[in-house]
Amino acid sequence: MGGYSRLLAGPLLAMGFASGVQAQCVGNCGTLGANGVVTASPIGGSYQFVSTSGGVAGAGQLAGAGGTNGSSNATASFSALAGSTLSFYFNYVTSDGAGFSDYAWSQLQTPGGTSVATLFSARTTPSGNTVPGFGLPGLLATLTPASTPIIAGAPSWSPLGGDSGRCFAAGCGYTGWIKATYTIANAGNYRLAFGVTNSIDTDFDSGLAYAGVFVDGNPVGGIPEPSSWAMLIAGFGLVGAASRRHRMAVA
Repeated sequence: MGGYSRLLAGPLLAMGFASGVQAQCVGNCGTLGANGVVTASPIGGSYQFVSTSGGVAGAGQLAGAGGTNGSSNATASFSALAGSTLSFYFNYVTSDGAGFSDYAWSQLQTPGGTSVATLFSARTTPSGNTVPGFGLPGLLATLTPASTPIIAGAPSWSPLGGDSGRCFAAGCGYTGWIKATYTIANAGNYRLAFGVTNSIDTDFDSGLAYAGVFVDGNPVGGIPEPSSWAMLIAGFGLVGAASRRHRMAVA
């Protein structure tokens, strides 16, 4: 079994699969399919979310940005090469008004949680782009589409809990799915973290949906794509052939 493990470990790490640290949630995190204003994942099927509804005091905050309560979730750790492309989709949803400026964000972090880069921040605003959020770290990821205005209206979305379908002043709504792409500068092990927080009080909740986290086209913390399965099956075939040769030699 030792040889079997060594043969698989290298290819799995190079493809961006989990490398030891598991996903970590603080507060309210979950998985959903199409629900209210948030459609199914752009890559098909379910997506994940974090929400201030049911959040934890002090959670989901960016350092120095403040907040009251919120939630955060981080993917399982993964390895990447220098120049690897990290991509994912997000959708910021808020029932709060711009005067209370709830916000969400995503960071590339070390497996231990130290920030490497804040990829985006989104903040409630009555008009204009929600990303980057005013008074928050700038935008390092490339967004598609590049504009991120709120689609106004009381957002119906179950992760908002009792605030689903409610709106406090201008700024409530959702962004729709936006793709973020980022080039990782240095080889190493990382995780991708997402957070959302109530800015001033705990009323009128906000959330962040996200989906399709890939490194160089391979999924992070999920089931491999069909092409990846083909690679793994080919690897299993090589392992099986080596095992048969070993048994024949012993015989």
